[in-house]
Amino acid sequence: MTIITLISDWGMNSHYQAAVKGSILRQIPDAQIVDITHTLRPFDIMNCSFILGNSYPDFPKGTIHIIGVNTEASTKTPHIVVKYNDMFFIGSDNGVMSLLFDDKPFESIELDIMQDSDYFTFSSRDVFVKAAAMIASGKTLNELGNSHKTLNRMYAFNPVITENKIEGKVIFIDDYENVFVNIDHETFKKTGRGRPYTINFRVPGYAIRTLHTSYSDVAEGERLALFGSTGFLEIAMNKGKASSLLGLGLTDTVSILFDS
Repeated sequence: MTIITLISDWGMNSHYQAAVKGSILRQIPDAQIVDITHTLRPFDIMNCSFILGNSYPDFPKGTIHIIGVNTEASTKTPHIVVKYNDMFFIGSDNGVMSLLFDDKPFESIELDIMQDSDYFTFSSRDVFVKAAAMIASGKTLNELGNSHKTLNRMYAFNPVITENKIEGKVIFIDDYENVFVNIDHETFKKTGRGRPYTINFRVPGYAIRTLHTSYSDVAEGERLALFGSTGFLEIAMNKGKASSLLGLGLTDTVSILFDS
């Protein structure tokens, strides 16, 4: 059985999702298809990399991930397959692969296969599924194309770190409106060195001075901060909508000030 995941910005009310799944089942009848999400904002590479990056490590080796975001090929953004940790990632070299793998030991090829359609607007169905079928049949990457050693770079936001302060940005908001900030737990511990701290954001008077380990550590409707399963700082509310109620949106600044 071949496991194939799909992540895209196709939405839930179009034919794209069904067409790709039909093509997969026609070419790989025993495939198990897993939807990661199809509600990404259109062409949002950063959002895609965050969700996929926090999803793929839980899949078994051999899983094939099809990335259906901004898939049109060009000389600058060719179609590629990246192999990492015995998994395969098929998509366009539009920056998403660099966000996922640039600091990891990956293997990559530029696809050189003929698609079955004369149209060039639906690469996920006409190219990526065909590549997935070839991988599932046991073909090596070298049989699908030529070496592609350098990925197109897209740079993630990095926090600004000084002696007594970490200044980060909101990088993701989930459906619960929990707010994820690009400050990881290791950076927090290394910079803070056990010192008292204050977490500040847009709304004056709503600073947070204690980290919790679960959402239910505070009363319903109360704000909190924690480092969750992604490893990144979260600003949340117990059974509330932190993003809306605290006025926090994507790229907004969240800072941690340590006592000197």
